Amino acid sequence: MQHAEMINENMRKAIEECMSCSSLCEETISYCMDMPGTMMDAADMRLMMDCAAVTRTCADLMCRMSPLHGEMCAMCARVCRACAEMCEKMPRDAQLARLARSCRSCLDSCNAMAGAAA
Repeated sequence: MQHAEMINENMRKAIEECMSCSSLCEETISYCMDMPGTMMDAADMRLMMDCAAVTRTCADLMCRMSPLHGEMCAMCARVCRACAEMCEKMPRDAQLARLARSCRSCLDSCNAMAGAAA
């Protein structure tokens, strides 16, 4: 069986959700840094940095079919939930609302992958 055939549609979706979320986290970090009188504190910025790194790493592990991908997906879901909840505290900001939606989508995909790997 070819490696590409081992990655099923659910995993492919989770990989895409993770990569999209990681990119949007990085974009949002830059956006927040450029905002005058930023509404984000250091802990919020660190959480977005963690989310960007964890989602990217999670996608990497799934791409290479790591036996640890299920555990990483569970961690990714935890980080995405925390990041989404933080963003949702500022619902009027369109960029943060976009990131919250992306985190929620990634959370759902990663929860599914963590359950499938268990």
